[in-house]
Amino acid sequence: MTSDVNVTAILKELIAIPSVNPMGRDVSGEEFHEGRVTAWLVQWLNRFGMPCEVVEVAPGRANVLTRIDSPGANRTVLLDAHQDTVPVDGMTIPPFQPTESDGRIYGRGSCDVKGGLAAMLAAVTTLWIERPAGLPNIVLSLTCDEEATSLGINHLTGSWTGKVTPYRLCPTAPDVAVIAEPTLLDIVVAHRGAVRWQIHTAGRACHSSRPSEGVNAIYRMAKVITLLEEYAAWLPTSRPAHALCGPATLSVGLISGGSSVNVVPDHCVIDIDRRLLPAEDSLTARDEVIEFLQQRLDFELVHSAPYCNSAGLQDDRNRALAEDLAASVAAVTKPPATIGVPYGTHASRTALAGVPSVVFGPGDIAQAHTKDEWIEVSQLLTATSIYQRFCRDAANE
Repeated sequence: MTSDVNVTAILKELIAIPSVNPMGRDVSGEEFHEGRVTAWLVQWLNRFGMPCEVVEVAPGRANVLTRIDSPGANRTVLLDAHQDTVPVDGMTIPPFQPTESDGRIYGRGSCDVKGGLAAMLAAVTTLWIERPAGLPNIVLSLTCDEEATSLGINHLTGSWTGKVTPYRLCPTAPDVAVIAEPTLLDIVVAHRGAVRWQIHTAGRACHSSRPSEGVNAIYRMAKVITLLEEYAAWLPTSRPAHALCGPATLSVGLISGGSSVNVVPDHCVIDIDRRLLPAEDSLTARDEVIEFLQQRLDFELVHSAPYCNSAGLQDDRNRALAEDLAASVAAVTKPPATIGVPYGTHASRTALAGVPSVVFGPGDIAQAHTKDEWIEVSQLLTATSIYQRFCRDAANE
């Protein structure tokens, strides 16, 4: 690899630049959002004279694209990684001080997914410098807001279907897509989706010394939660589990309500997380929950529109891509497993746009979002070589 393109150095620089996704919280400060990482990526691409396109998809939040065009190529490969990380609350290591020790690099985002981003960036930069013959066209998209509402990838895929103005460096859908996430260098061909929304109960406030004069919205919500616990126990057995991804699930993750301990609460809200089988429709799954509750309650609920609506990744159109990538992996290291996972990724979004997509990258998902997040240097180096190898091989597939 060219000496200027040191993947471990790239990762350390990326970790040192905070790009925390607020995850819907009302917070501010320089550690939040991707703007500083975006600026660093632009500087990197400009340093090597690589094409660069920055597309703002929300105030201060942008996708960054670069592209290698290969004369005579009739295929375009998309490599995608996200710029943002989850928050740093509860971390036991300095989140933005990258530390290398015992073959690991520590810091927020090292595993999810700045390690994968660094590997993709190093691989594409090296290919740009070396310009080997026979490459496909290669697009590297470095997208924003993966950890919350997928603004970045939705904007990019929307540009292929006419929902927004086409991007200059990726005006049409690519032929295949590889999404960076920590997969231990195995290939993810299927994953679950998710739909999330809020349920509200209303009551009537009064002084807590005379609670019979009010209607307690928290008591009402307690009945809702009891029913949802019953539903969550039934759900996994109500339909066949996916062979690679496991069963459908539901959980209640957040609750809030009331205004003061001496006031009978007139409102309560919970957040629902319904994990979808790869082929399930999100709105149908949500409607099933709504109907289940309506049939068993004697008061009205208010269900918000979904604030997360992410389809699963099905494994019916990406097997050829997985086989091609597996051959590239096996040429560099041990043959990979073909797996499914319970979490979601950008691959479902590119797949919905008609692009065969898989998920592949360095790191272990068990380390993502943890208090001492880290990635193995050996995985980082191997992934960089594999991304290069795949891009070299892809023109011949």
